[in-house]
Amino acid sequence: MDLGLKNKVAVVAAASQGLGKASALSLGREGARLVICSRSEEAIRKTAAEIASQTGTAVLPVVADVSKAEDVSRFIQAAVREFGTIDVLVNNAGGPPTGHISKLPDEEWSRGVQLTLMSVIRMVREVLPYMQRQKWGRIISIVSIAAKQPINELLISSTLRPGILGLTKVLANQFASDNITVNTVCPGLILTKRQEELSVSRAADRKLTIEQYLEESARTIPAGRLGRPEEIGNIVTFLASEQASYVNGVNLLVDGGAARGIH
Repeated sequence: MDLGLKNKVAVVAAASQGLGKASALSLGREGARLVICSRSEEAIRKTAAEIASQTGTAVLPVVADVSKAEDVSRFIQAAVREFGTIDVLVNNAGGPPTGHISKLPDEEWSRGVQLTLMSVIRMVREVLPYMQRQKWGRIISIVSIAAKQPINELLISSTLRPGILGLTKVLANQFASDNITVNTVCPGLILTKRQEELSVSRAADRKLTIEQYLEESARTIPAGRLGRPEEIGNIVTFLASEQASYVNGVNLLVDGGAARGIH
């Protein structure tokens, strides 16, 4: 299947590792030209070189913190200067602080809002003029299963991420006539560095080894295992493609069947 992504310009946030990196790598394999960012110059340059080597596509690394408005603007402008436009936006960011409501001060909530919610709003606001001008665009936000099935210890995430689902539906309604689709991907338990960090603390709380905790977690998933980052990257790439032109306003769970509700 030809996904129609060759030479499309794809901007992928927080792409030095995990789901962002997996998404960029998958898009690069389809021939998209990439602009990727991270807060770490060393990490993003290393990732850009790795993706370019594996895919043969052009990759521009940018140092940017997506929780900061000025960095978001600089990131998008760097993409436009390098490639002239933006066809695909993949919103992604690290998880917000975890904790109990009694122990999360206002500063942590504010930090979560900037990182999780405002980063998406600002990125979309920056890229829409280019997509509207060319009458083609794909906006995909990587969120979390917590957007559909709240997780107790991920209080800030479980509060903010449903808002991204609502934003997605409204934007999908408003910009479909410009041939712009807006969708989210809601990963379940995926073996990323973030998941490993959460698993370490959860295992310690229950006096389990990390291996025991991951085995126990896998048993709660109908698929019987945790997901792989590339499985999320491939879904992102399909949603970015020409073949997904009639998929719009979808908040897609990719979780091996872990979510219990009807969605």
